[in-house]
Amino acid sequence: MKGHEQIISAGIDIGTSTTKLILSRFTLVNTAGTTQVPRIEITNKEIMYKSSIYRTPLINDTLIDMKAVLKLVEQEYQKAGVRPQDIQTGAIIITGETATKQNAEEMLHLLSEKAGEFLVATAGPDLEGIIAGKGSGAQQRSKEMGKTIANIDIGGGTANIAVYQAGQLCGTCTLHIGGRLIEFENDKVKHVSAPVRRLLKQLGLSVKAGDQAAFEFICPVTKAMARILGNTLKQQLTEEEKVLLLGHPPDWKVPIDQIMFSGGVSECMYGQESSSGPYMDIGVYLAKALQDDPDLRSWEWIPPAETVRATVLGAGTQTTHISGATIQVDPVRLPLKNLPVHQLDMKRNLEDGSNKVMNAIQQAIQVYDPSLEGKNFALYVTGLPFLRFRDVQQLGKWLLEGYKLQPHPSNPIVIVLQDDLAKVLGQTLQAMQSDRDVICIDQILVEQGDYLDIGNKLQSEVVPVVIKTLAFHS
Repeated sequence: MKGHEQIISAGIDIGTSTTKLILSRFTLVNTAGTTQVPRIEITNKEIMYKSSIYRTPLINDTLIDMKAVLKLVEQEYQKAGVRPQDIQTGAIIITGETATKQNAEEMLHLLSEKAGEFLVATAGPDLEGIIAGKGSGAQQRSKEMGKTIANIDIGGGTANIAVYQAGQLCGTCTLHIGGRLIEFENDKVKHVSAPVRRLLKQLGLSVKAGDQAAFEFICPVTKAMARILGNTLKQQLTEEEKVLLLGHPPDWKVPIDQIMFSGGVSECMYGQESSSGPYMDIGVYLAKALQDDPDLRSWEWIPPAETVRATVLGAGTQTTHISGATIQVDPVRLPLKNLPVHQLDMKRNLEDGSNKVMNAIQQAIQVYDPSLEGKNFALYVTGLPFLRFRDVQQLGKWLLEGYKLQPHPSNPIVIVLQDDLAKVLGQTLQAMQSDRDVICIDQILVEQGDYLDIGNKLQSEVVPVVIKTLAFHS
């Protein structure tokens, strides 16, 4: 690789209230010495373009206006002077309440097809929180200060919490807390979301579409949301308060030192909301309730680097990793998306290696392809001892034997290595058999339970990789 290579990454966030886009340019440089194995790293991330913030186009309460979203993305690309084929990595994420729309998945596929070579094409609420925590600057600040920081990203439909300690993710949680969970039109209630209806019932209040928009019910609802958020951060949620929980309870094991707010509601909290005229939802009231809550005030508040654009910034700049330069990939097989990661730990020796490999592959098939439909996975091989060439051949034999258990040999064998061995193992596997393609990459740090996207090969012979942390990391 001479000099450096540049690639363009895009982030598109289609949220409950707003849709926005960001374009970044990554510089890839070989950071190894001339006589060493090449090590390609992203050395610079420059934001090229930030779109305006648009109201998310919807046809009705259950459908996204797909044509309008696509048109909006195309217009922004034109303004930025890029074409879909220029985009080599990045993430499209449909977040908050929008992710529950009937055609959300269809929308993702359409954008994936028309808007460039995206890797992450969706984000569960956990991943959304993690990406927002990176985009807001919470992860970086926790790294610099050695503190435990909770980033709370509050948009129209959800509050996504991600807790970082010294740069490491400690846990996540998502709540039905957001500005658009009650909407108004002409001073009347237009819509109340289902979780809030359950909360209102608990509070002994009855509110329905057509009722007068009144402070008497807005205030108790936003105060309850602030209280529930505080108890979530302290991990003291009562059974009743779980009414607003979306998915698993808070799962971090460390006390929080500081809190940071990002997302649309934080714009109101930090006085950056420039919208004039009447508010059509509870966003501004929720911001006030959060600011006034004594429990939340007991933490030190840290202003974010980004508010409303935290998620899209994280999606465009923080989701891509780069593989090692000496890898074995069949370019026609790329990109590969949503591969679950299954770990095979060799425990630093090759004793009983045949059984270790066979058991790991058997387990992976049971977990990820129980109906034997041919769903593939990435085998993450760790704990390898020093391997001589004959050891690599031995490992290759065991792997090919194990992979015979897969019902669909048309799938490529996908192996991720901790050690810098991808090319030698990949080529060994390819030479030992000719009927299956082999994708073997290294220098990527993943964990059991992660999902992996592997992008197209770049000029520098590396591949962009996205690791989707969809579950809690201890």
